[in-house]
Amino acid sequence: MATEIVTRWFLEMTAPEQLAPAPAPDPELAVTRAEIPSPELSRFLYEAVGGPWYWLDRRDWDRARWLQELERCETWIASLRGTPAGYAELAPNGTTVELTYFGLLGDFIGRGIGPRLLHAAVRRAWELGPARVTVNTCSLDGPAALRTYERAGFSVAGRREERVVLPDAPPGAW
Repeated sequence: MATEIVTRWFLEMTAPEQLAPAPAPDPELAVTRAEIPSPELSRFLYEAVGGPWYWLDRRDWDRARWLQELERCETWIASLRGTPAGYAELAPNGTTVELTYFGLLGDFIGRGIGPRLLHAAVRRAWELGPARVTVNTCSLDGPAALRTYERAGFSVAGRREERVVLPDAPPGAW
């Protein structure tokens, strides 16, 4: 275990007009809602996407806890030619919709999928009628994460440095 200083950025949009224009469509990419809560699917996506980036907070959840969380969220999956490439999780909470999880499986990073999935997810978040849409990222996430959120129209609303204890290596997708 190692202790690291991690920078966390809290980002928000306060009006739908702040969402950047949609990237050009990719005819091989589909973004669809997983309408039936599936703890197994969501756990797979969480570990496959977040494993390289030290996503640890849900790794010890049991099936009941996953199901409880999924019943309050929307899960959106990006698929390239039928293969899951990434996901976004939206959690409405009062006047805010939080983009709680967002990312791509490693083989799909750098193909332009992230901005397309992000645009679709944020557009859907605004359809839910919030006063603001939020997301956070940190220095452990992918190197393009903060830049991708800002290009989509999010603004940094806050920043915090935290001391965190991490395993010697990220858990990985496997």
